[in-house]
Amino acid sequence: MKKVHKSLAEWQAQLSPDAFYVTRQQGTERPFTGQYNHHTELGIYHCVCCDSALFASDTKFDAGCGWPSYFAPLNPEHVREEPDFSHGRVRTEILCALCDAHLGHVFPDGPEPTGLRYCINSVALRFEPA
Repeated sequence: MKKVHKSLAEWQAQLSPDAFYVTRQQGTERPFTGQYNHHTELGIYHCVCCDSALFASDTKFDAGCGWPSYFAPLNPEHVREEPDFSHGRVRTEILCALCDAHLGHVFPDGPEPTGLRYCINSVALRFEPA
């Protein structure tokens, strides 16, 4: 995998204001507002910044948290984890391994087979139907 490197100005020109805020400035979209929160079509969810394939629709589930949730990435090498100490608590941030886009967070309260909940911002994703 070859890393994608762009300046903030290049990312800002490429992305919508909301996608730039979330992916490049570690923002969060409001819960229950994202276009993929209740999305059920079959296909693959890609990084909106670099188009890396991140999550398959067959790993998506309704966690009731207000953001699209998945129990596993399509390829574990396509996401990376970083500790996040913001908001007065410890969480695990999920980033695109190819371009370092902030995607969301992962929590240990998901369904089997992984027990994980990858809670991802819709604006960080682009959907490609099967």
